Amino acid sequence: MLPEAIEAVAEGMRRWANPSSPHAEGRAARAALEDARARIKIALGWDGELIFTSGASESIAIALGRAQGGRRIVSAVEHDSVLRAAPDAERVAVLANGQVDADAFDAILRRAGDRPVVAVQHVNSETGVVQPVGEFAAMVREAGGLLFADCAQSAGRLALPDADLIAVSAHKLGGPPGVGALLVRDPAMLVPSGGQERGYRGGTENLPGVLGFAAAIEAIGPRSDGMADWVRAHITQRTRLDAAIEEAGGVTICGRSPRSPLVASYLMPGMQSAAQLVRFDLAGFAVSAGSACSSGTLKASPVMQALRMDPVAAGQVVRVSFGQTTSAAEIDAFAAAWTAMAHEAKHRVA
Repeated sequence: MLPEAIEAVAEGMRRWANPSSPHAEGRAARAALEDARARIKIALGWDGELIFTSGASESIAIALGRAQGGRRIVSAVEHDSVLRAAPDAERVAVLANGQVDADAFDAILRRAGDRPVVAVQHVNSETGVVQPVGEFAAMVREAGGLLFADCAQSAGRLALPDADLIAVSAHKLGGPPGVGALLVRDPAMLVPSGGQERGYRGGTENLPGVLGFAAAIEAIGPRSDGMADWVRAHITQRTRLDAAIEEAGGVTICGRSPRSPLVASYLMPGMQSAAQLVRFDLAGFAVSAGSACSSGTLKASPVMQALRMDPVAAGQVVRVSFGQTTSAAEIDAFAAAWTAMAHEAKHRVA
């Protein structure tokens, strides 16, 4: 959590009042909430509606549960929360490089019927693969459908893709946990539920969290061609880590695909993911196996399954992410630790 976000949350707690109350304190809280809404929209370059939620998972549930459309279609590498929100959706296969199979996508759209609701993530939370969402948006609109994009891993760091509905999470960009947003091109796309946020969600608005959200996204800094400058700086560092791991006999998952510089998955032959996590943790490195939301299950990652990886190999993959404060020295230290561990695993197998 960025210092600016922590300070904003603390200030929000000190001035807390229910933004829906008609008294003076409530009106002041409402003004602060709406100011934060406007600031976040400006920072994201979004000119549609913004509905505050408790995070990306709730945004996803609202988008896929209440979008006014027909059949649900999702890519095979979506986050678990997308798959849970649309359990009966038809899944579109991905290619070996992690990108959605455009031919399969087109074929499914052609038989989807009226107004399909389609989910294609922007950046995969495990591999970092960036989907060409704009290309799929054109196909979806030609079919008369709506496109939803999970941008939890990209909002505030990369330019938003062309989509009708977008999920955003504050804690992914240095803000507080427990707050996020659903960006909506046109509110008429959603069935209202009553309650707060223009009638699209229940519950009292989380003003301290919203203020922290706004402070965090503004603190990220100016963008260059839609990419935050600190993100751009990590491209070289992540490329160096890829090279070091591959030189030591490892594999960068989807390493030749367009990827975010902030997420990567690496395969270490001869050592299970769970063993790697313990060793890295003892060495002071916080990494995970699969999505952080499901890594505690120790099940094979659905993303690796969708990539049709050998089950043994899939069980040897760890996910590494890079934050705004991650330094080159820390990345080099991780590369050295990975290399030493891989060397040990190789000789044990031999």
